[in-house]
Amino acid sequence: MDDNIRASGSISDHEGHLKEQDRLLPIANVGRIMKQILPPNAKISKEAKERMQECVSEFISFVTSEASDKCKRERRKTVSGDDVCWAMGRLGFDDYAEPLKSYLHRYRELEGDRASNQEKMVSNSEEREREKSHPLIEIKLMAPHQGHSRVSGEICERS
Repeated sequence: MDDNIRASGSISDHEGHLKEQDRLLPIANVGRIMKQILPPNAKISKEAKERMQECVSEFISFVTSEASDKCKRERRKTVSGDDVCWAMGRLGFDDYAEPLKSYLHRYRELEGDRASNQEKMVSNSEEREREKSHPLIEIKLMAPHQGHSRVSGEICERS
């Protein structure tokens, strides 16, 4: 088996082709997806899972190959979600391409929101740590306002 490990890190046969298990989606994942759409008491044979595994793996390879060809023509090395959506449409899967584009757009919005929120959390946390450790920082007491004293949100250095 050691002879079959290439520089890329994948396991292949002597001709450089991927082995069957490397080309196919994991059968447990395929079975799990199949069960989600079927009634709870439905049974799925091993043969049905294997045939579905072959079909979905071939479909993914078909679409990915088309998207990859587009990237090669455009001299790009990375296949994006937009490339996959384009390939779906080009191959006649328009009924899937449009919902996939909508999903991709929404996914990117959520990822952007999540990244932005994480940046804010890190920034706020770092600022609080700096405030705690700075020996010259104090909270400035504001002059009484309408009979109430209040603390300003300002941070000022001691003189």
